Amino acid sequence: MPTVAEILIDGLRRAGVQRIFGVPGGGSNLELIEAARAQGLPFVLCHQESAACIMAAVTGELGGAPGAALSTLGPGVSASATGLAHAFLDRSPLIYLSDRHPGATLGFATHQAFDHAAVLGPVVKASLAVTAESAGRWIAHAAQLAMKEPRGPVHLDLPADVAGQPAVPFATMATPAPLPQPAAADLDHAATMIRQAKRPVVLAGLQCRAADAKWLRAFAEALPAPVVTTYKAKGALPDPHPLAMGVFTGGALEEPVVGRADLIIAFGLDTVELIPRRWSYSAPVLSLLRGPSGAPGRGAVGGGSYFTPALEVVGDLGVILEELAPRLHQHHADWDVVEVDRLRRERRRALEIGVPGLAPHRVVQITRELTPAGSIATVDAGAHMFQAAEYWQAVEPGEFLISNGLATMGFALPAAIAAQLAFPEQRVVCFTGDGGFMMVAAELETAVRLRLPITVVVFNDAALSLIEIKQEQKGYAGASMRYAGPDLALLARSFGVAARTATDEAGFAGALVAAQGAQGPTLIDARIDPSGYRSMLEIVRGPGGR
Repeated sequence: MPTVAEILIDGLRRAGVQRIFGVPGGGSNLELIEAARAQGLPFVLCHQESAACIMAAVTGELGGAPGAALSTLGPGVSASATGLAHAFLDRSPLIYLSDRHPGATLGFATHQAFDHAAVLGPVVKASLAVTAESAGRWIAHAAQLAMKEPRGPVHLDLPADVAGQPAVPFATMATPAPLPQPAAADLDHAATMIRQAKRPVVLAGLQCRAADAKWLRAFAEALPAPVVTTYKAKGALPDPHPLAMGVFTGGALEEPVVGRADLIIAFGLDTVELIPRRWSYSAPVLSLLRGPSGAPGRGAVGGGSYFTPALEVVGDLGVILEELAPRLHQHHADWDVVEVDRLRRERRRALEIGVPGLAPHRVVQITRELTPAGSIATVDAGAHMFQAAEYWQAVEPGEFLISNGLATMGFALPAAIAAQLAFPEQRVVCFTGDGGFMMVAAELETAVRLRLPITVVVFNDAALSLIEIKQEQKGYAGASMRYAGPDLALLARSFGVAARTATDEAGFAGALVAAQGAQGPTLIDARIDPSGYRSMLEIVRGPGGR
């Protein structure tokens, strides 16, 4: 008879999980890792629990199955919370398995243990205690729940004395129920709203996935209508497309287009993607999405708090557009294509702010020019994310990976590791700031150990590590000492990573070309000039910092 650990691993495999990420300790972790090895499910050893959860979240986001991560009990669980919060806010399907002391019950604190469910409750869809009797049922339920809209992380708590116990397999489906068919009356109403609009704009969100991209493109071209995307949906319409108008920042960049709309068609938009501020557009919103916005799951953020849609149509996004097509036959919007092209070009130039030194936007532009088509960019939170979102040209969903909104620092390097494992034939570029990189620098060893040819580009402006120490003691009055942070190239080499420092465009381009042929990871310490950041933020936020 199989053990509980073997049942759980078998359930992960049945759900389509490709690998497990984690920081093991003792107890049930070792039983799970051994069962995974026996069943051919790879385990990736990480240095930080939060990084392991980010890797699992990105794996789930890129594939059609949940990601999986494991950690030790107590402090390991609390250290995982940041990565699980990332998965929750990014709607990434993930199954998280934690160790627990033998005999401990939820709500009972003991050595290095506390109430795991209470800690993780706000950032997971469910927290379930595994027993020998429930193992088969809970792993199938966790897989279904993680993939059910809105997607997200599910926690399984496994005591060490339970992992090795015999368990009876539980035959059940590990995939969620299909989405409902959109109501015919809702489709008729939606078609009427679109036909009455002269200047509709499409706002695509994170529920718009690879399978939906072809429908989105056909829909936008048939209207025709400009398309803006959230950060998570970038690439749903290829960036070079003449109707692609860039990323919806929640600020002023998209105002010239969205502000002129008389109908906003939210296509797969989850309100968790929106920056929490007043919705500034008066045009009615037609929301096409996979699940009701009022039921985003346990502990959710958003749920229709930014705007109230005039109509909400729920169902498979491709099916919705397929059903709308005959209802919109021979209908054409009144956008002036010359005006759309002008607005598109003006936006493309908006963040090209000249500075005396190496400009952040040039780092992104040069990287895009010198990397092959189909390359994947992962981007950390920070000032550089605006230039990365604007100038990294993505032509498919999944070619631009970023955390939701102004969110998880330390995301880009773990995300790059996950992306490179998922797509070993594609190049992966990691764009990170010096602060975010230092939060997860130990994961460079993970990339080296796995021989992943990731190019890590660090936007090093020394802003987070700049220290001025004024000494007032006698003899040192007014003196100051300036510390510009660690030598990032030297740090990378200590992990066995090839590294270069670039201070100008020629040096950066040379370092990038050299990285293309590397068999393992390469780090480029790009010493950027941050003097244009203030102007850039004023452009993004608009008057009054909206």
